[in-house]
Amino acid sequence: MMQGEVSDHESKDIQEVSFLKYTFFKAAREWRSIVDDAKNTMINEFIQVLDKYSAFANLSYFSLVGLRGDVDFLILAQAKDVDTFQLLMHDLLKIGLGQYLDIKYSYLALTRKSKYLGSHRHPNQDGDVNRTKNDSKFIFVYPFVKKREWYSLPFVERQKMMAEHFAIGHRYPKITINTGYSFGIDDQEFVLAFEGDDPAEFLALVEELRSSRASAYTQLETPIFTCRRVSARRMLELIG
Repeated sequence: MMQGEVSDHESKDIQEVSFLKYTFFKAAREWRSIVDDAKNTMINEFIQVLDKYSAFANLSYFSLVGLRGDVDFLILAQAKDVDTFQLLMHDLLKIGLGQYLDIKYSYLALTRKSKYLGSHRHPNQDGDVNRTKNDSKFIFVYPFVKKREWYSLPFVERQKMMAEHFAIGHRYPKITINTGYSFGIDDQEFVLAFEGDDPAEFLALVEELRSSRASAYTQLETPIFTCRRVSARRMLELIG
């Protein structure tokens, strides 16, 4: 396949999608000094590339302007192969606006059903390929690593602790979780992305989860990104 091309057999069927790519960008200071007409031209060109890839991958856009100092926006891509991510980044970074962007954080993960769920079922649960698409105002994203001691515990004991974890989550039904698995394909073990409309509600959930037994086996859960869902154009306009 030539660079910049996407094969005909690729599809946007989310039930077949298995990979997630979280790419966080920071715009160079020089971007803000460009005249508006030139900026608009480059923004339009950038959006054209995003529109092209939206036929082959599920793309979501989030602004972090004013919420974190080290990143400006997030593009979340979901596709059935990692080639799509490489081609997308190649086509975005070679054009005008792309030359003013740095990738500050990048997380690759794979979707699958949690083995701790067992026979438990509820609508829109984590790992359900048929779950309803969520258009929540915010997602809260962070890489996650457990202590190695966790994996030496008997599975039944781990499952009991995770059941307690799930029970706490069920007390916050307006917050949903998407777990990405990164074992061996990126530095972290998981990428967690919680969705909701109210950051205060997510704060309360995380605070309560701190008291769970499973929480004692956490090794890493930073950096944490509070991301506001926006359109692609709004995402780019907000960077200045």
